[in-house]
Amino acid sequence: MELRISKAAAACFLEEWEYRRGDKVRVYVRYISGGSEPYGFGIMLDDPVDPAAEADADGLHFYMESKDVWFIEHGTLTIDRDEGGIAFKIG
Repeated sequence: MELRISKAAAACFLEEWEYRRGDKVRVYVRYISGGSEPYGFGIMLDDPVDPAAEADADGLHFYMESKDVWFIEHGTLTIDRDEGGIAFKIG
């Protein structure tokens, strides 16, 4: 499993979300609906407890806790920016 953050996404967090260099950004799995894709990702500022996947981008430290990486298991989660804002892509 791997976590990747694009330069565009990092810029979005710094400029639009007003995060600051040195912030620790937790990426977590959350239940969003009972439909065909019931789970999605959430983002929050928090200190790591048991990080299993980590990535740094433009002074921000992103991580996923070990209890959340099951959702990307053997894949790569890329956090990018598109026309709608922050986008999560599993590959």
